[in-house]
Amino acid sequence: MIVYLVRHTSVNVPKGVCYGQTDVPLNDTFPIEAASVKENLSNIGDDWDGVYCSPLSRCVKLAHFCGYTNALPDNRVKEMNFGEWEMQPFNEIKDPRIEEWYNDYLRVRTTGGESFEDQFNRVKEFLMEKKLSGKKKILVFAHGGVLICAKILAGMIDPKEAFSHLDNYGSVIRVEI
Repeated sequence: MIVYLVRHTSVNVPKGVCYGQTDVPLNDTFPIEAASVKENLSNIGDDWDGVYCSPLSRCVKLAHFCGYTNALPDNRVKEMNFGEWEMQPFNEIKDPRIEEWYNDYLRVRTTGGESFEDQFNRVKEFLMEKKLSGKKKILVFAHGGVLICAKILAGMIDPKEAFSHLDNYGSVIRVEI
């Protein structure tokens, strides 16, 4: 199955703030960034067996701008849930567990949230469900962490190097599952 994944456009959140599943606003540059995404998608075609999106507004808004008002929302393609750390600058999080998480973000859950492994498992479940249903080519509007999960599943990157492969806002990537 061929999967095209689109990372949402830039958000209006200060750099270094952990926002995960918080429904944050987009930057004022959204129309320009979204037009670029739409142009990139027009070069791929529109013969999709399904179009999906994270239910968070930053993904829904981009899907709609690109002409996919019927994109099906799915919670499994949400960003990682950072729990109690959401909307805090990473360098100001006082939770003593943050060091444990920094040392093993793949398996350690954030306080009140999830681990990267939790996110990977739900993204994998979503993608395998689509593949097993016979879909050949799908489009997904999602988040940086979801794109990383898909690249790991496709064998494109090693999980231990996951966050050194974060795609830019508005990126469109292609993976084969």
